[in-house]
Amino acid sequence: MGRLRAMSDYESLRNARISENQARLASLGLEKKVGELRAIVSPAKSAKTPVRKYPRKSVYGCTSLRRSDRLKGKSVDPKSELHSLRRSDRLKGKFGDPISSQEVALSESKPRRLFSKGEGEEGEEKRRANAPFVNVDVSELRRLSPDVLARRCDSKTRGSIYDPVIGICCHFCRQKKLCGEEDCKRCGNLDIDQPCLGKTDCSVCHSTNGVLCRACLKVRYGEDMEEVQRNKEWMCPHCIEEKGINPFWICNSSLCLKKRKMVPTGIAIFKAREEGYKSVAHLIMDQLQRAAKGKR
Repeated sequence: MGRLRAMSDYESLRNARISENQARLASLGLEKKVGELRAIVSPAKSAKTPVRKYPRKSVYGCTSLRRSDRLKGKSVDPKSELHSLRRSDRLKGKFGDPISSQEVALSESKPRRLFSKGEGEEGEEKRRANAPFVNVDVSELRRLSPDVLARRCDSKTRGSIYDPVIGICCHFCRQKKLCGEEDCKRCGNLDIDQPCLGKTDCSVCHSTNGVLCRACLKVRYGEDMEEVQRNKEWMCPHCIEEKGINPFWICNSSLCLKKRKMVPTGIAIFKAREEGYKSVAHLIMDQLQRAAKGKR
């Protein structure tokens, strides 16, 4: 009881003290809430905030600023030579030779080699896709060392030596390497007039679409290079589809699949062989056939 009485005495003293403080605040005019005081003070602070002034950029030159004639208010004649737009020779209808004049004189002094497909004049032989025309000075071609020649034939699949001039780019792997065929005069002797025996050539289009190395020809299409070389009427998948021989036999390179709005297969040879297919092309052909039957 004594404890409860002491607590009630404390509460009464506390309430008396609170009432005295409130009366004192009221006499001083401070009975407003803190939120109201902040609302009054904050606009005053924002109004008194000084605006930061940045120094003007100093002009150290004495010359006048360069302005266009349009900003100066002058009318410009578009046909005048001073105000004519800069155009390339291609847009002007002029097709200039990108080769320098020195190289042109050098090439004209020497007998011209065979042209590529579509470049030759009437009566001249067309170049094969695995023997493209290279406009270089034969005497300046670098000769392969005996060590490099020995390493060239280590791999007959895609080749082991990269050469941006003599090497021919494969349509699928896009590796511009010298082939590993021992009797290839182009890659072994650097004879640019000879075809590359390690790259295929389509008998119909003679284009880069039919240039495949030994490894890509075997893995992606299930064909052997020896059989393709013996078949003088060999056609690339592009020409086979275009002629309607087998519409489901398509080129499965990443470039061609993207044009078809298809996802590139990546390394799909393991999946194809696990499912019993000869190559990736046979796997895709079966998938396209089943998809066509499902739509019917």
